[in-house]
Amino acid sequence: MTSGGTTDDGYAELARLDKVVHEPARLAVVSALRECASADFTYLRRVTGLSKGNLSGHLATLEAAGLVAVTKGYVGRRPTTWVELTELGSYVVDDYWATMTRVGAALRTRSPHNG
Repeated sequence: MTSGGTTDDGYAELARLDKVVHEPARLAVVSALRECASADFTYLRRVTGLSKGNLSGHLATLEAAGLVAVTKGYVGRRPTTWVELTELGSYVVDDYWATMTRVGAALRTRSPHNG
């Protein structure tokens, strides 16, 4: 709180973070996807360390929120799932990290005794 009794903007911004993206496993998925045009399920499992079931569940949540597009197909006879960020997903991930950078910088420059 500031001396006037209002909530500090940095803390308020943290409270408003997108809950779908902020969950650590989903944050790992969308951050990995931000670095490439698309990724297959196996790659995402490898870089996030998630099990098949956990990754599937998180992808379903991200897809329902409109943040990723999931495409299923075949490479030869082998079924493959590809995932890519949607335009909205790219915006949300960029906004998330910009907010975290901005808030982190602001909070690091504050004195712990000045509020």
